[in-house]
This record gives sequence, C-alpha cells and structure tokens, in this order.
Amino acid sequence: MGFSSAAACVGLHNLPWNFHSHRQRVFKILCSSAKDTHQSPITLELSNPNKALRASSSQIEAVQFDERSSPFEVAKLLGCTSWSGAGPGLMDAATRGALEAGKPVGGFKIAKEAGEWTATNFHPYLPSHAYLTCRFFSARKHGLVDAAVRSSKGEKTGVIVLPGGIGTLDEAFEILALIQLERIGSALPVPFVLMNYDSFYSKLLQFLEVCQDWGTVSKGEVSSLFKVCNNNSEALAYLAQFYNQC
Repeated sequence: MGFSSAAACVGLHNLPWNFHSHRQRVFKILCSSAKDTHQSPITLELSNPNKALRASSSQIEAVQFDERSSPFEVAKLLGCTSWSGAGPGLMDAATRGALEAGKPVGGFKIAKEAGEWTATNFHPYLPSHAYLTCRFFSARKHGLVDAAVRSSKGEKTGVIVLPGGIGTLDEAFEILALIQLERIGSALPVPFVLMNYDSFYSKLLQFLEVCQDWGTVSKGEVSSLFKVCNNNSEALAYLAQFYNQC
C-alpha cells in the first residue's frame, strides 16, 4: 500500500495492546499516525542510516527520501505509532523511518502486493506482534481507518499518502469519502496530506478539477478535504500548524 502513504491475521495473540479495546493510530505512507504509550518501540539496526532510501521499483526510484526524515520527523512531531501497509518500497520507508525515530510501528500487510510474484504472510524483519496479514484490502482499510480516528483532543493522528498505485488510490479515496461524510474527523479533525513529489499526483488533481467542471463534485468540495504538499518540509510545517490550531 502506498500509504506508499497510507491491511485473517497473524500474531494477534502476541499483541501488547488490544485492537478491539484500544484504538491504535495510523501514520499512512498511506500511513497514519498516533500516540501510543502501551507498546515499546521496535529497534532496527541499519547498516548505513545516512544513505538515501528509495522505493524499490519503477520511476519511483527517482524519489529520494534523503530523509527517511519524512516518517522519522512525522513520528517525532506527532509522538506516534506509525502504521503502513507493511510492504516494500515506500511502505518500508515509513516503517524504517519511524523505527529510526525510536517510535513504535505497526502494519496491515497484504500477503501478495501488486507486482510481487510470490505471496507470504510474514514480514522480513518486524516481529509478528507488530503487524497483521490480511487477504483483502477491506480489512486493511478498516484497520487504517480505525487507527486514524482521534478519540481525544490530546491525540495527534494523520493520514499521509505517498506515491502509489491502485491500492493506494483505493485506500486514499475511501478515507477521503469518510472525511467528506463526516464519519472521520467530525468532532476531532484528522489531517490528510497528499505528497505530490515531482508532480506525481498532479494529473489526478487535474482530473478532480474536471469533475468540478462536470458538476460531479461541488466547487472546492474535494480540495477542502486534504492538503497537497510537494516536499517533506511543507508537510511537516502543515502538521505542526494543524495541531497548534486544534
């Protein structure tokens, strides 16, 4: 998933927190994020933490995360558990960045991601209690939505959508629809950030303008639901401003 920003289940009995009684929060690279005082951070040793992290396939390799600073700094800013699709590429960038920040991570993994030849229920390095493996996107989306919802004013969550494909768009538009219908964020708003690296989503944004011209969405209706950011600095500034105002 491109919450790569932005998941039947494995290891649920090992969870130090309960998915049903405690809403966990998401950070979507289609990650979503939140505060979690119940789980100790998973640590990860990286052979070269200063090396730029790139997505693993196609033109997305041109998007350099000089950062892993995007998930690293968002995790620090929101004090969050970082949730993603627990897959490769940008999803893995979200996981590794949050781990480098010393924050707990979680994932809703699909056994077989688009473009992969083989299916596996297991993550290459996360312990089984840190993720769930799902057969269908509906289960993953349910988990991400539940994680994104703020249950108190003191909690900080966010949905951050990174460049991705059909799965990412599926997840992103479902969450946008829920925000639009005030099923998410009606009492406690949740920031939704679309990362438009190298104009990746510009044509999608143009299509939404065409929808306005055709009258299928009202003028300004869609753009009011999310914030488009072209780089990490913009995203971090927006999130800081959002929670300073809430």
